Amino acid sequence: MTVIPLSPGEPNAFEGDAPDRICRRPTRAELHAYPCAEDATPARGRALVYAGGGYLQLMHDKEGVEIAQWLNTLGLDAYVLVHRLPGQDGHAADIALQDGLRALDHLATLPPLPLLHVGLSSGGHLAGVMACQRHKLVSAGAVIAYAPLNANHRSHKFPPGKPDFPPPEKQAFYDAWPIGIATEPHGLPQCPVFLAYALHDPIVPIQHALNLVVAAQQHSLDVEAHVFPQAEHGFALRGLAGTQGQWPVLAARWIADRLAS
Repeated sequence: MTVIPLSPGEPNAFEGDAPDRICRRPTRAELHAYPCAEDATPARGRALVYAGGGYLQLMHDKEGVEIAQWLNTLGLDAYVLVHRLPGQDGHAADIALQDGLRALDHLATLPPLPLLHVGLSSGGHLAGVMACQRHKLVSAGAVIAYAPLNANHRSHKFPPGKPDFPPPEKQAFYDAWPIGIATEPHGLPQCPVFLAYALHDPIVPIQHALNLVVAAQQHSLDVEAHVFPQAEHGFALRGLAGTQGQWPVLAARWIADRLAS
């Protein structure tokens, strides 16, 4: 693994021990690069990986490193983005987006390969935001799992009347980027999207996925959605004792199709 700084600041520190490290106060934007094994065939693509944590922290190992290592087995070089957090240490509401664009700028300097955005939980929201950007590095697709894509927006909240999220900058970022609301066209992904959600998730209700599916129907977007009744929020690659155990296989097939197209 190689750490690539993307902004000034001290190197990031992580709490806990692997495989459960968490970054609670990112000090700079970094890419943690996980290339395919050197003795393997050349990489078929690249993935920019976004860990969740509610924009309050980053679940670096569970939803970052472990996802990157799984993507390595699919023939992708993977880069875990450690991004700064809205409202923390005076950062702007869109600091995660700014750091994501810094990551794209870096990857654009490398030899060309198809690029995928992969994000879980709030990292899935950021993956959706990045999939909406018009950047010279065009995305081949986005893999998003149990992400608060749109129903945290103050005008589209589910359940209705849900309180705003602190800090104010976090709520402002959700308000600026509701991914998959048909009346908010700047938040429609510019690439195919794969969704994996838990039907009875109390933390990220299924309405987030359903809103994107409706927008996909109305705007002829390419969205493949899978909903698992037994899954709990945060299943990632650990909580697979249920029908959600299929999601890595389904995503792998979808990724292979994107890399082949």
